[in-house]
Amino acid sequence: MSQLAPVLPDTSALDVPAVLMPYQQRWVADTSPLKVIEKSRRTGITWAEASDNVLTAASSAPAGGMNVYYIAYNRDMTVEYIQACAMWARAFNYAASEIEEGFWEEDEDDKHIKTYTIKFPDSGFRVVALSSRPSNLRGRQGIIVIDEAAFHEQLDELLKAALAMLIWGGKVRVISTHDGDDNPFNTLIGDIRAGRQGGSVQRIAFKEAVAQGLFHRVCLRTGKEWTQDAEQAWMASVYKFYGTGASEELDCIPANGGGAWLSRALIESRMSPDTPVLRLTCPEGYELKPDAERFSDTQDWLDENLKPLLEALPADARSFLGRDFGRSGDLSVDYPLLQEKNLVRRVPFVMELRNVPFKQQEQITWYLMDGLPNLMGAALDARGNGSYLAEYAMQRYGSSRVKQVMPTESWYREHMPPVKAALEDGNLIDLPKDEDTLDDLRAVQVVNGVPRVPEQRSKAKSDSGKRHGDSAISLALAYFASREINKGPVKASSRRRRQSARMLEGY
Repeated sequence: MSQLAPVLPDTSALDVPAVLMPYQQRWVADTSPLKVIEKSRRTGITWAEASDNVLTAASSAPAGGMNVYYIAYNRDMTVEYIQACAMWARAFNYAASEIEEGFWEEDEDDKHIKTYTIKFPDSGFRVVALSSRPSNLRGRQGIIVIDEAAFHEQLDELLKAALAMLIWGGKVRVISTHDGDDNPFNTLIGDIRAGRQGGSVQRIAFKEAVAQGLFHRVCLRTGKEWTQDAEQAWMASVYKFYGTGASEELDCIPANGGGAWLSRALIESRMSPDTPVLRLTCPEGYELKPDAERFSDTQDWLDENLKPLLEALPADARSFLGRDFGRSGDLSVDYPLLQEKNLVRRVPFVMELRNVPFKQQEQITWYLMDGLPNLMGAALDARGNGSYLAEYAMQRYGSSRVKQVMPTESWYREHMPPVKAALEDGNLIDLPKDEDTLDDLRAVQVVNGVPRVPEQRSKAKSDSGKRHGDSAISLALAYFASREINKGPVKASSRRRRQSARMLEGY
């Protein structure tokens, strides 16, 4: 008899890594009652979730065991999941029943829904996989796993029913690729990031998964040798296969994203004609004037314009500051925020500096930060030339109160949604009723699924200079400071003061 070729290659001699890749481990390790992941296709999140579900269903109640209900939108997904659960049960050496097929008979309208069940006799719990969404989940308690949630019909209603399980200690796991930016799945992610909805959000794009070992795992599974060239060729072939849909299917960027992110009506509803904008523009060549002359000119401007505004602020207010730095091409914009007792943040004034020399920006920044009442925290733009002033401010006022921020795509993804939520909810008010401010905020667009300021610059309405959404960035930094930094009144450190600091005495 001829020997049959093995179905799978012999990988026993290979250096075998951990079963779950790092991003799968992070997903499983997150014990939040509600957790959501926006993911690329074929990254193995459902497979990793199945491992955790088996561990849960096989555990006793005192150890956190409970039933697991997996909800897909087609039969193939359900079968793949329950087979993964059976594999994990064998791998963990748990006593488990064979897969039992049946129907969901809790409601007359649901009797067509195919179910697959694995029971764990030692714990008394089970994993139940449903081939489509049930009309209700009443009387059920445990973990709900909603797979490819963006593609479920009436996802809003399903989430309402699932979230009710949290009341009695249940958990909800929502897994999906994107299906448009107006999908309830994307709305849920935005609400969690904005703080409107409790829960945690994770994200794994295809390239990130590859960087964390996905193609290595493919090679291990198929018995092929991994090389960098092979990995690059494989990635290119996958992206070519998805074509124009790759951004959504692989890069976690919901389709149809674009246009102004904040509506004119929303922005104007949070503006106040009583909020002034201080603007200081230095002429070309001003940096060539003697230090003493520049300092004196700037001090006069501060005493005349900024000092009255600072003195008018309530002494018991808590204040925060966001600063976007610019020297010649862009503006420097300072956005103070005062936190009211009801936690509403209001803007007392805004300050814009154009073509102001570095030393005078330092002089103005210290004057402002020293004058704001009970300054709890400040977030300063640390990109490019702004890194010097951001670092010096951190040294002067302390690293616990001053954060040096370099806004990146991931920073915008995490910290812009709370700004929009605060504007919509009326928790961020009294923006200046100013045309340039409106244009800056309207400049924020959804780029690759992330709300941010695009690269192109616009012409300012108030003067001849260009703008680059400067006040939008500084407002986001200020609101970030009010949410993430809350360390108490600022006190300057004891390091030796510079000449400019000594010259400020008496003001």
